[in-house]
Amino acid sequence: MNPGSSGSVVPGSSADVVPESSSSKDPDLDENGFPTLESYGDPPAAYTKDILNNGKTGWSSRYWDACKPHCSWLSSVDTTSEAAYQAGRTVARNCNIHDVEVPAFTLGHAVQQYWMGYEGTNSACVNSNAGGTYTCTDMAPIQVTENLSYGYVAAPGAQFGGGCGKCFHLQFNGGNHANDVKETHKALKGKHMVVMASNIGYDVEAGQYDMLVPGGGVGAFNALSTQIGVPASGLGANGGGFLTECQQSLGWDNTVEAYQQCVLKKCDEVFKDWPNLLRGCRWYAEWYMAADNPTYNWEEVECPQYLIDHYLTTFNTTLENRWRWHDDWSDYKKGDVLDTVYCWKDGENPNDPNGKGAGCAP
Repeated sequence: MNPGSSGSVVPGSSADVVPESSSSKDPDLDENGFPTLESYGDPPAAYTKDILNNGKTGWSSRYWDACKPHCSWLSSVDTTSEAAYQAGRTVARNCNIHDVEVPAFTLGHAVQQYWMGYEGTNSACVNSNAGGTYTCTDMAPIQVTENLSYGYVAAPGAQFGGGCGKCFHLQFNGGNHANDVKETHKALKGKHMVVMASNIGYDVEAGQYDMLVPGGGVGAFNALSTQIGVPASGLGANGGGFLTECQQSLGWDNTVEAYQQCVLKKCDEVFKDWPNLLRGCRWYAEWYMAADNPTYNWEEVECPQYLIDHYLTTFNTTLENRWRWHDDWSDYKKGDVLDTVYCWKDGENPNDPNGKGAGCAP
């Protein structure tokens, strides 16, 4: 997958669902500092309307590589103006190795008085960089009701109707991408998800949404091993993760319960110290019925506030900042003050005793 450009929800599209909002009172907060799922109230009925006959079909693969989200890169969002940046929901959050949110971009590492450009904080997927940035673990999928879940996906690029910050309603139709329908696919039939694009994949096709699922396989990149200290060999098959490994050991047409128990055992072993990843991994076995590459009908919708809140950066809320570049974000703790840099052209530097020199200073 590679970063791509995007914009806001397309006017006149099927994105006509009004998202639920959090309470006007101070909501209860979860362990991650976000409003609890319950505080958002009941989801709109439109998120569970029947769309199995709408003629728009696709399928879902899965992965969790823990890399910096594509939508955290400035190159993946519309930066033509501040208004466009805001309309496109700015950039996605990213976190350090300890799962603490850090800036998605800062002043460039070579900033000086002649150039004040911005640069994305390093991805942990570059050389297994422990000091880089990762997917925040609270972006793992979550069950809303018995029949509805929320999650994040790598979506197609804008030319295929995708783009950062867009949301899609999926209703699973009981099929499989390879027409190899198993009991797991039948068990998932009729359930609904609303997913938000936090990554852009040009190796996914129109209607395909690559689901962010802990334990779903790391795919082409692997920052997860660095983050949680588990070798790649302990994360299941590179493509397909725990379920693929379970299929290899149990056979390719076992019972729903057998696959669920096998995946759950691996979830509990690998993610025992990472509650959000454990939640998302168990969700895949229990709510998603351990279905392998299921098919669905889909439509574009307005995003639930829950997904918006967990997507939006709390640092890069505008296109400009004066934060100093850091090679290593691993020591950043929530609430730490960020170093800033200011640069002046010749004749503007207040730190020069003659008031003439150019330069940069903290």
